Amino acid sequence: MVNYEFTNGAIVETYVDGDLQSKSNVILDFDFSMTNSEHELVSFGIDPNDGRSAILVAAETSQTVSVEFSEHGIYRLDVFAVDEMESRENLTIVVRIELNIEWNEDTTNEPTSLEIDSIPKNGGPYPSMIIIDSDVENPELIENVGGGREVEITWRLFDEAEDACLIRPTTVDEGEIANWKVHHRITNEIHDLRISYDSGQDYIDIDQSISILYEEVESPPNP
Repeated sequence: MVNYEFTNGAIVETYVDGDLQSKSNVILDFDFSMTNSEHELVSFGIDPNDGRSAILVAAETSQTVSVEFSEHGIYRLDVFAVDEMESRENLTIVVRIELNIEWNEDTTNEPTSLEIDSIPKNGGPYPSMIIIDSDVENPELIENVGGGREVEITWRLFDEAEDACLIRPTTVDEGEIANWKVHHRITNEIHDLRISYDSGQDYIDIDQSISILYEEVESPPNP
């Protein structure tokens, strides 16, 4: 008997001016305290089946196994208990781990490209969708006074063949924000999101959120 409150989560990566500032991984806990056996229990463990070794704890010291996820994907965890007779009881728990990228660039006229790697590193199924939510602001040159000009930009999403599979040009007036939100379902390759500064003299600020999402196929919680 294994109890678990969550079987999904989202890794959060935060970038400033193209540099990774922080990464928050997902940690899920699995409670074996209700597990019983005819013979004395020796260990509890979880194999994440992603190339890592199984995570083991001694039954006499802990009844909780924690698994940390640093990569998005659908995971089929092999959860097990072992008794003193070396008998092993297994069950499978499916976990869904997604990825959110928070991206910020201020005062630029040469935006940095943003790589979107939707390929799961654990060899599992591909994500169902990539959501891009991008804001480009043309701040007032002098606050409450203005004095700046409009800028022309183009969003482009490039595939691995360096073809722009999605394109959206726009003009951003001074003091205004332009938004581009798109749901992209081609998830079996790495993409680059690029914003070209086509014309203008003002600097722009960029705030972008990228979500890599999966089908909700995870095991239901068992609290």
